[in-house]
Order: sequence, then C-alpha cells, then structure tokens
Amino acid sequence: MNPKISDFGVARLLARDHTESKTTRVVGTFGYMAPEYAIEGNVSTKADVFSFGVLVLEIVSGRSNISFYDPTNAWQCWKSSTATKLIDPSISENCPIHEVLRCIHIGLLCVQENPVNRPQMSSVFLMLTRNKMKLRPPSQPAFCFKKLVKINKYTQ
Repeated sequence: MNPKISDFGVARLLARDHTESKTTRVVGTFGYMAPEYAIEGNVSTKADVFSFGVLVLEIVSGRSNISFYDPTNAWQCWKSSTATKLIDPSISENCPIHEVLRCIHIGLLCVQENPVNRPQMSSVFLMLTRNKMKLRPPSQPAFCFKKLVKINKYTQ
C-alpha cells in the first residue's frame, strides 16, 4: 500500500503558529469530526488526525464510518484479534495482509478519544513508511458506542 497524506481542513481554522483553538461555528461531516470539535468546538491539529484515521478505516474495510457501530467494527475486531475480518476482500487480494493490519492499527491510533493520545501527522507518515517502526497499542477509540451515548446526551 502506498501512503498518501491529505489535508482534512479543520486545522485551517487555527491561527498561524497555533496548535489549538476554540470555535462556535462547527463545520464538516459529523462522522469525520473529532469528538472534541463536534461537541465542544475545540479545534486542533489532532482533529485532522482523527478524520484521517476514520478515512483509513473506511478504506481498509470498504465500509462507511456508520458501519463502525456494528458488532464487527474495527475496535471489536482488533480487540478480539480478528482484524482480518474487517478487511475489504478487494484489498486483501492485492496487498500483503500485514500491511493492511498495520493500516488498521494506525487508523485506530488516529481515532483515540483523547487528542493527546493521537499521533502527530508527521508520526503517522513515519508509521506508514517505516514498516519496522514499533507501534504502541491502541485503546478504545472515540467513535465506539461509549462516545455515541455522550454525543446524544449533549444534543438532546
């Protein structure tokens, strides 16, 4: 797999030389927004990292992020050591499985609930290009049911 890094645009809301900010005008597609941005309007460079992680998991699974709430979601598969079930068959035919599993691992690191636990985009690039680089284990990501309940609580 060849990594291609993209700009998701949320970080453009930041003033030059700042890494965080707060906004009252939340824009974007809900399923790709970092929870701290969607709920509280907190903008940081880590919000784009979150969006990138969602996109990676969508590409690898061949499913939209809405599917991540079902029992075969990325986190449940990862936790139960069955992450290969998540992989889109069209990808598994053309890419080494260990590379795809690494992408899932990186995607899960990018969607960590706490922005402090998400890697910088420069680190994501290194993770994708240096296969020997050891990755820390992910914890339960923000898009799992626990966060959905919190979001519903704030929006009702």
